[in-house]
Amino acid sequence: MLAHEELTLLIKSKYPLIFVESIDEEYVVNELRQIAGQMGLILYQWSITTGLRRGHQINPYYQTNDPEKMIRTAFSLHPDGSESGLFVLIDFDKHLENTIVLRLFKDWLNRVKNTKNTIILIGPQCNLPKDIEPEAGHIVGGYPNEKEIASILKETFNDLIRNVKGTVSLSLEEMQRMIKALKGLSGQQIRNVVNQAFIEDHRLDIRDLETIESCKRKIFDQEGLLEFSMTETRENIANFDNLKHWLNDRTDSFVSESNALPPPRGVLLMGVQGCGKSLAVKVVAKELGLPLYRLDIGRLYSQYIGQTEQNLRKALKTVDQLSPLCLWIDEIEKGFAASFGETDGGVSQRVLGTFLTWMQERKSSCFLAATANDVHRLPPEFLRKGRFDEIFFVDLPDQKTRESLFRIHLKKRGLDPQGFDLRGMAEKAVDFSGAEIEQAIISALYRTTSRKVPVTTDHILEQIRATKPLASLKDEEISNLREWARERTIPA
Repeated sequence: MLAHEELTLLIKSKYPLIFVESIDEEYVVNELRQIAGQMGLILYQWSITTGLRRGHQINPYYQTNDPEKMIRTAFSLHPDGSESGLFVLIDFDKHLENTIVLRLFKDWLNRVKNTKNTIILIGPQCNLPKDIEPEAGHIVGGYPNEKEIASILKETFNDLIRNVKGTVSLSLEEMQRMIKALKGLSGQQIRNVVNQAFIEDHRLDIRDLETIESCKRKIFDQEGLLEFSMTETRENIANFDNLKHWLNDRTDSFVSESNALPPPRGVLLMGVQGCGKSLAVKVVAKELGLPLYRLDIGRLYSQYIGQTEQNLRKALKTVDQLSPLCLWIDEIEKGFAASFGETDGGVSQRVLGTFLTWMQERKSSCFLAATANDVHRLPPEFLRKGRFDEIFFVDLPDQKTRESLFRIHLKKRGLDPQGFDLRGMAEKAVDFSGAEIEQAIISALYRTTSRKVPVTTDHILEQIRATKPLASLKDEEISNLREWARERTIPA
């Protein structure tokens, strides 16, 4: 629901108090001015610097810069009920720490109950006293929608081209991607971010999306709980055919504005270590056209009581603000494995509960991509339908996939795969994971570089023979994992 519609609904529902959590005061006030006009209400606006003003009047009511006198003045307005209004107070929640102001405010709330008057507080963070909080409706956001962002961008582009000189080169599709990336920012923040991207090279194109994402993260992720990660193209990953087909069927529904199909919510990639799960997540983000952010659950944990849960709530709030995005949680079982015990005073259980609720109830455009190595340490709550759209099992690569892996990793290092016996190397690398194949090539390059000779198939085969793959060391564990996954997952 858009902020305009949500505000209108709460006002019509006769909430005596509404808190709008937003830094874009100008946008929210303009929305409220429109709503007041549509509903035949008078708009009163207050801040400590301007006092209480009615409508578009410049002069405030006498001495209403003072919060206490402002409330007493508001008491005297419309005692006969002939008129009703919206009282928009900016940063007023800070003054509720004063005992007298708090008491007067509660009296005012009691007076406007069951009337057409509504008190609306605007601030960057909702910090209402506990005895007032239950009375209030709460909206997080109040930022320009996509249509309004497009209007701000057009105005900003014209201003930059006219005054700074440069070029804007964006197709219609690229423009839409930029609009989505700017969602959650205030009008002024949008102008600032776009100006910064433009001024760097006097050009604005799709490559500036990275700059926009970086600026957006700095704005919202003050605690550094999220790590921005680069994505990968599907050519850099071998096999994963079922995952690629799954993505092809859902990409359009994720970027489409139509409500006919809900966008996909996420996938869980589980399986053998070193077989490309993390790389697959990067490909998923690239295919969906989303920025990729990594959340390290371990970083959330704190020695102080309540701090861990607060860190998680901050991280998830930041995710919602940064959306649309792909949220990556690597080795998710390690972050929540302690939930089975009570060794941490129930912290892990509360963290798990908060995260599961967010997974189920989130409204933001966030695609969750998680990886796991040990299914037996994964809380069973993650595996039930509805948490993830699909669970894919990533097994050790077969002969054909191993050949592809050798080809990919040789190309990455500037080597021509045609000069190597890909089939022969793949046959000797049975039970090797993708990570072990890559390491064999790297080790061969170290050896040949030190000897100042070109690397050959024989050098790589030498490293393959010297490597004991993890699969042979953990054969029983991998067999159990495959048996578990046979009826419960889809092969990636």
